[in-house]
Amino acid sequence: MKTSWRRWVLLEVLLIAVQFSLPAQRVLDLESCRRLALESNKSLKQAEEKVAETEALKKMAFAEFFPKATANGTYIRNQKELNLLSSDQQARLRTVGTDALSRIENIGTLTQLIAQYRPELAQFLEGRLGLDDMEAYLNGVGNEVADATTLDVRNVFAGAVTVYQPVYLGGKLRALYKSASIANELSMTQLDKAREDLIVEVDEAYWRVVSVANKQRLAEQYCSLLEQLDHDVQAMLEEEVATLSDATKVKVKLNEAQMSLAKANNGLALSKMLLFQICGLDLNGGYIVAEDTALTYFAPLSSLDMNDVWSRRPEVKMLEQAGLLAETGVRVAASTLLPNVAIQGSYAVTNPNVFNGFNNSFGGALSAGVVVNIPLCHASSFYAVKAARHKSAEVQYQMQEAKEKIELQVNKLNFELDVANRKMTQAQSNLENAEANLRLATEAFANGVVSSNDLMMAQTAWLSAQTEIVETDIEIRMCRLYLDQALGRIAVPDTTQNK
Repeated sequence: MKTSWRRWVLLEVLLIAVQFSLPAQRVLDLESCRRLALESNKSLKQAEEKVAETEALKKMAFAEFFPKATANGTYIRNQKELNLLSSDQQARLRTVGTDALSRIENIGTLTQLIAQYRPELAQFLEGRLGLDDMEAYLNGVGNEVADATTLDVRNVFAGAVTVYQPVYLGGKLRALYKSASIANELSMTQLDKAREDLIVEVDEAYWRVVSVANKQRLAEQYCSLLEQLDHDVQAMLEEEVATLSDATKVKVKLNEAQMSLAKANNGLALSKMLLFQICGLDLNGGYIVAEDTALTYFAPLSSLDMNDVWSRRPEVKMLEQAGLLAETGVRVAASTLLPNVAIQGSYAVTNPNVFNGFNNSFGGALSAGVVVNIPLCHASSFYAVKAARHKSAEVQYQMQEAKEKIELQVNKLNFELDVANRKMTQAQSNLENAEANLRLATEAFANGVVSSNDLMMAQTAWLSAQTEIVETDIEIRMCRLYLDQALGRIAVPDTTQNK
């Protein structure tokens, strides 16, 4: 007894050591698979970026209501100066004093005549007239005028700060902001639908793994039954109780069962890889998929409130938002036929400065005004409004058609769920009969009452009944999943808690 007790203790210690030495394997249930898929799916990442994009576009459309300020600057280098007068005209201006004195020939003769009678008066006149000074003065004025008509525009600087504030653009800004808001809501609805579709895809892959795993276990049990039968028949053949034909039939059946088991093993591995790929996990990570072996029963719906269903379906929401977008499209198109009013103000700086003569310095001035644009004849805009109205009507028809199809889909899935439940009831009854038949056939074969053929038929019937149970159970789950999707009741896990 002491030795036996010590052996058990040693065995437990070895099991614990092995358990700690092996790498921990993560167990994946349905809820964890959903969360992993929502966190790693690339399509969802794209949809989330689309939501962020539409949010930015919505803010951009709202910013259009506020003034816009723009600063511009420029520099131009010209090869030549700008001359307002010709070279001949400038030359005449520069010698205007000399030309004027050459025309006053009688002044000198008059001075000589006065000097004969009144020398003091002639001396006074010569001093006052100052003809030499007058010539220099007039030539200087001519040079200044000639220089002033030569504009130095070889280096031109210009700059302006402009503020533009729209006042009324025919309702375009309001319509564009509403369109951006609806587009943002549409992108969020598309994100919700992408999440629901991903949940359905994960559930399909998960229950496919469960189904294949159950079938694999059934194949193993079936192989065990046939191996035991083969062993018994071989013993009976040695005792010449069974024939070689009986042994051959059992061998063939066993080979077929082993081939089915190999296919089930491969199918299970591939099904797990598909599930891991959807969840963003390593395909060869060796994760353990938890299996819910309890049989399910979901009662079909006794009544349907289609208005409630339509309010929860993302497809209907998207069509509603598309209809609102089409309506705002009509308003945007109509705004091109209405007047536009805006206020504009600016401060401009130039060099050369033209606000006080013309000189090479910086000078600026403020300006403000109202801009009014009134479309008079825009035939294309009229037809654009017409096209937008037809688009809006088209979306309404799409909405009506979608609601009819959703109602048909919900009723069809509800009927399929009812049929699947009936199939489960029948499959359970068939399984009870098959198990009783197998038990009786096994006892009868052991007593030599029935042949190995009869026992194999009972085993095959048992396998078929077990397989039908597995398939019907998965069918019920899928019918319920698709019905929940049609009703808009897919529960999306909150992944923000894990971040």
